[in-house]
Amino acid sequence: MRRCKRLQFFISESRWDPDQVNARRLELLLADPATAPHGGGVLVIDDSGDRKDGTKTAHVGHQWLSRYGKTDNGVVTVTTMWADERLYYPVDAVPYTPAKHFAKGKSDPGFRTKLAIGADLAVRARAAGFAFRAVAADSAYGDQDGFRGELSEAGLPFVMALKPRHGTWAYGPDPHTPADAARALAWHCPDDPGDWQAVTRTFRDGHAERWFAADARLGWWGPDGFTRLVVASADPGTLPDKATWYLATNLSRPGGPRQADSVHPSADLAEVVRIYGIRHWTEQGSKQVKDELGWADFQVRSDIAIRRHQVLVTCAFSFCWAAWFADHPPQRHDTPEPGRGERGPPPPRRPRRRCPGPWRSGPSAPGFPLDRIAALVGRMVQGAPAPPAPGTARLRRRRPRPAPLHP
Repeated sequence: MRRCKRLQFFISESRWDPDQVNARRLELLLADPATAPHGGGVLVIDDSGDRKDGTKTAHVGHQWLSRYGKTDNGVVTVTTMWADERLYYPVDAVPYTPAKHFAKGKSDPGFRTKLAIGADLAVRARAAGFAFRAVAADSAYGDQDGFRGELSEAGLPFVMALKPRHGTWAYGPDPHTPADAARALAWHCPDDPGDWQAVTRTFRDGHAERWFAADARLGWWGPDGFTRLVVASADPGTLPDKATWYLATNLSRPGGPRQADSVHPSADLAEVVRIYGIRHWTEQGSKQVKDELGWADFQVRSDIAIRRHQVLVTCAFSFCWAAWFADHPPQRHDTPEPGRGERGPPPPRRPRRRCPGPWRSGPSAPGFPLDRIAALVGRMVQGAPAPPAPGTARLRRRRPRPAPLHP
């Protein structure tokens, strides 16, 4: 009980600035060759919603919680995460405050939408020195024209998902949705793909699948337009919902008229699919790790206490990677380069080392704190998009496991 009270005081009453602590964490990540960001990585924008009872907690409100797939009472935090095929870690996190907390609602000068917070975090990441190939996000952000426009005005490249039925203006007989545009592409069979191009996706468990990708036309969007519509699917003939991506990007097409004037390197179809593939895996893996580290387990009400709790979790996340790389130094081939396909060539096989269990003891194992770190690292590496290192069982089971990730 005394320890709990001390932790409560440290988070709620003591005097320390979570922004300064996070800034120092980012400085260390930037300075460490094992975790320093590079131009082949991706900056993932997402939001995390967690249920909370009552009305007295800061930022709480009846709002959409994407984690649970429904509207409920809770707190939503907009986050940015840097990732490549080798590792991923959080950069910033800002809780979203519903309009009901402001005197003038959405007209209040202090109110900011989740889209505005996400765009600001992307700009902040670049200003902090984080290099990345593109900003990636799901359709909750990609469907918003204003959000994509704000990133473009800030000079940021993006690859974002669209809903299949995201409508746009077009002439009568022309496609009106991304799904319509995909169906308008010529497709015959895998050996004669027509307008499609084969790309190889290699997944976390090591298996590879042949997908197909193509530049589609939708309204003003096209292969050489300011915004490209890229469709990737495991089966262009049927366009299955769970194995088809509709992606909007401002990265130019190689050899197209925009390539010479673009401030960003061009991206072929395989590169666009690679970028979004990193986001696809990172989102699921990060949710599992946040569960392990207690992201939603705060028992505080004030804004400053919530942000302090979140910073402590992101620090623990980073400590885990530091512990992992202390025992598994990164090799020269571990840093991917842009344009090497979705995942690049697989690294040479190395002997697999199993992390010790969270409660293992004895002369051959370190003490409990390091064992716990090893167990958490096992979960992080297992959830990362790169080939997994063996992990251990979940340390706690009270929270539901995220839904299995579909290719």
